[in-house]
Amino acid sequence: MVSNTTQSESALSRRERQMMDILFSLGRASGQEIRDRLPDRPSYSAVRTILRVLEQKGHVRHVEEGLRYVYIPAMERETARKSAIERLVATFFEGSVKDAAAAFLDPASAQLSDEDLKDLESMIRKARKEKK
Repeated sequence: MVSNTTQSESALSRRERQMMDILFSLGRASGQEIRDRLPDRPSYSAVRTILRVLEQKGHVRHVEEGLRYVYIPAMERETARKSAIERLVATFFEGSVKDAAAAFLDPASAQLSDEDLKDLESMIRKARKEKK
């Protein structure tokens, strides 16, 4: 079963996710640098507003560098990844990690190489050992 995180704490809009992806890839960026990398570029004012919302949600923080704010992810990418996976499993698989894994292994939607499958087998063996 997956832990429950409230929607207001964790839910990100499509644009918020895009901005977080940019911040994770760059490590740190000004509002203008983020805006320059967004598809369908919103106004600079809209970017600043969304950054304020992300800061209020606890996803980013800022530092002042001269006359500009530079934004930094407030959590490590791995922490954000785990949180997103928990939400995915809770939302689409009713908390069943097994059902989520089965969906990822479905040959109709996943293109897994023999090497990928060997790696997954190894991860399953490791998980079994750690459970004991």
